[in-house]
Amino acid sequence: MNGDQIRETFLTFFEERGHKRVSSSSLIPPPETGLLLANAGMNQFIPYFLGQAPAPYPRATSSQKCFRANDIENVGNTARHLTLFEMLGNFSFGDYFKADAIPWAHRLITETLGIEHDRLWVTVYTEDAEATDLWLQTGVPLERIVRRGRLAPDGELANYWHTHSAGPCGPCSEIFVDRGARYGPDGGPDVDEDRFMEIWNLVFMQDQVDADLEIVGELPEKNIDTGSSLERLATVLQDKPNVFETDLFVPLIEIAESLTGVRYGGDGRTDVSLKVIAEHGRSVSFLIADGVQPSNEGRGYILRRMLRRVVSHARRLGIEKPVMEPLVERTVELMGHAYPELRENRAFVLQVVGSEEERFGATLRQGMRILETSATGLGKGGRLPGDVAFELSDTFGFPLQLTEELLAEAGATVDVARFEELLVQQKRRSRGSAKKVPIGLDAGSAPPSEFLGYSRLETEGTIGALLDPEFRELPIAEEGEEVRVFLDVTPFYPEGGGQVGDNGRIRTASGVIRVTDTQKVGDHSIMHVGVVESGEIRADDEAHAEVDAERRSATARSHTCTHIVHWTMKHLLGEHARQAGSLVAPGRLRFDFPHPTAVPQDVLNEVELEANRRLARDDEINIFETSMAEAKSLGATALFGEKYGDVVRVVEVGDYSRELCGGTHVQRTGNVAVVKILHEGSIGAGMRRVEALVGPDALREINAERALLDGLVHALGSNDPRAALDHARRLIEENKRLKNELGKLRAGDRDTVLASLAESGEQIEGVSLIVADVPGEDMSGLRDLAQRLRDKLAAQPAAIVLGNGEGGKAQLVAACTAGALELGVTATEMLADAAAQVGGGAGGKDILANAGGKLPEQVPAALAGIPARLITLRRGGV
Repeated sequence: MNGDQIRETFLTFFEERGHKRVSSSSLIPPPETGLLLANAGMNQFIPYFLGQAPAPYPRATSSQKCFRANDIENVGNTARHLTLFEMLGNFSFGDYFKADAIPWAHRLITETLGIEHDRLWVTVYTEDAEATDLWLQTGVPLERIVRRGRLAPDGELANYWHTHSAGPCGPCSEIFVDRGARYGPDGGPDVDEDRFMEIWNLVFMQDQVDADLEIVGELPEKNIDTGSSLERLATVLQDKPNVFETDLFVPLIEIAESLTGVRYGGDGRTDVSLKVIAEHGRSVSFLIADGVQPSNEGRGYILRRMLRRVVSHARRLGIEKPVMEPLVERTVELMGHAYPELRENRAFVLQVVGSEEERFGATLRQGMRILETSATGLGKGGRLPGDVAFELSDTFGFPLQLTEELLAEAGATVDVARFEELLVQQKRRSRGSAKKVPIGLDAGSAPPSEFLGYSRLETEGTIGALLDPEFRELPIAEEGEEVRVFLDVTPFYPEGGGQVGDNGRIRTASGVIRVTDTQKVGDHSIMHVGVVESGEIRADDEAHAEVDAERRSATARSHTCTHIVHWTMKHLLGEHARQAGSLVAPGRLRFDFPHPTAVPQDVLNEVELEANRRLARDDEINIFETSMAEAKSLGATALFGEKYGDVVRVVEVGDYSRELCGGTHVQRTGNVAVVKILHEGSIGAGMRRVEALVGPDALREINAERALLDGLVHALGSNDPRAALDHARRLIEENKRLKNELGKLRAGDRDTVLASLAESGEQIEGVSLIVADVPGEDMSGLRDLAQRLRDKLAAQPAAIVLGNGEGGKAQLVAACTAGALELGVTATEMLADAAAQVGGGAGGKDILANAGGKLPEQVPAALAGIPARLITLRRGGV
């Protein structure tokens, strides 16, 4: 049975038992989960488990893409560890519980999938007698039922499952398959989990934990959450020694073989690299297709680290050319039917990996230099510090094995103990950061809101909750207080999809709130952020909510224009230029998109022209709701990082742009009027950003540019704007010519000045001293004169001090010959008193120093004191 057949068999089994087949959610989970990346099939169902929202179906089944960053270092070194995997699962939301879940799991495994009953072992929570009895009823003997407590020896939770963050949890029962004596010793999963491979975990979801993973109470209802790894099932059903030899990975291993020329199975070390290339190549494709971008923090850092591991292992196998493109293409071919977002975002994924792989080439070379420098002098038997090896791994993507192999050629080793110590610290920090994310209002404490803002800008409603900025309940809020307000009915659009939240006012019989922002809380609540403008406000007050209509209208123009600019960019640059982030605000928009290079100005001009052509057509904006499947069949574009349900809102602009969008829009493109692109620039490797103004704001910008042009034309003394450019160019060329001639004249003058100054010296205490106020020179000119005088007088003890008060500031320069230095006279000491006198300080070297100050009127007096300063220095004073 191949992987596709296993997936379909599992989902069909539960569909036949009343479960709704639900599509996989994004790897980027909702913020309220507190997770960096989706790590379990139940993540998208958390609101139903917690009772925040009613489940749209009592039972569900899914194949969820999951990611567990803690296993990055294990990939290729064990038979079963992966970063990205498919989690098959069945779920009950207050419907059935253990009595159905356990027998169904046993039947699916033994009867439908055909795994022998005698090969099964199970674990149960120590206190769960009911689960033990149910397994005994299926025929699993007591000696193959292992009891486990809440904590394993390493302190991690054992048979008590949670999401590694605050939320729902419960006791669980794991199912293992005995793969035979060739994989390890007998004795069950407590003895060896390579031979006894876990294939399914049944979680009896009944409790809730806080951010410290302490149980804080029971869930509203008892639920079922199960997870079965498709990759592990394939390993067992296809009787393979590890997941990489199943049909899920062999095609990717073959790509790695073709790229490197290395055959799988020939050497343990090269096999690890081939596995990493294949597995990480697949994982990276999924992460980027869901909108994750390479960066130096969070999920972007995980993506970048994996991309670098792919390239590093490819280099380890001797391949210098790019490797990611064929891996992405093969992943899309293998899995695009099950996860359509891979096909839809293929061009974007290819663009991102290509840009990042090229960028890492330079980083890899830098890492090699660091390794070579650090390894210099180690010699045979030497040991590279673990800190260096960890930096190479963490910063430059060098796997420890690669560093060890490179050092082995010189007979050196790595301080692995220190490396592993740092690795453990990093993992602890990673786990700790996940625990610190509070659920807050998203736990369901916020009252639900009905949004009517698509059709109305004013509504009547009731204040369901009145909170302070720390989200503490307020019985009453008085004038000047900041508040957070929840209405049962509201016209205020909450920030989302790039569009800013609405502003406006909420009025009650006793007071007025000025709303400065609107935010979405969870899936069903809308929070109005504001300040009590007058009077006082109480919870449960009847309220009249009124959106700032002019601001909303300007925002709607910007949002519709964003769709048009999005379509235009893809039309002119290619399908890869898909929106990867945006800001939609009143009168302006910001649009991020992947592209390998800067967009030439002529292309940017064409984007602006084509977008304005579309606006001038005055096309109708058609907005409707439909199923996700129907929207995709219509070619609607879904945006990265957005969460969509089974029913989606589609915004059509004319006959060309069609996107899934929850924002507000104008009725016709002509309502936008005009768009003016301001500029385009880089925001990171392979990512660009274009900013534009819309409607009246664009017209104001155009008028401002025209006024600037008129002013320049007038300043140039021209009456024809079209001739002004040529006029300006002629003036610039004339200015260059005149500057060149002036320079020649000044050079001649400077020679005259230099000769005059050289003759002005007087002998004081055995030193030829030249002191002069030299007008018309900046600091650079004074330094040049002083140095030339020093060179001219190099054969004798000489000191030169020049200065002026040009430009409203004091400038002093001193220079001394070698003979003066031998007599104890230095340039910095010569300027010490003078610098203080002009309100500044001296700095520089013994042979050349300078000083500046805020008292230019004191320059003559400061220069007049230089001879006395020289006498003091010659007589040993300071």
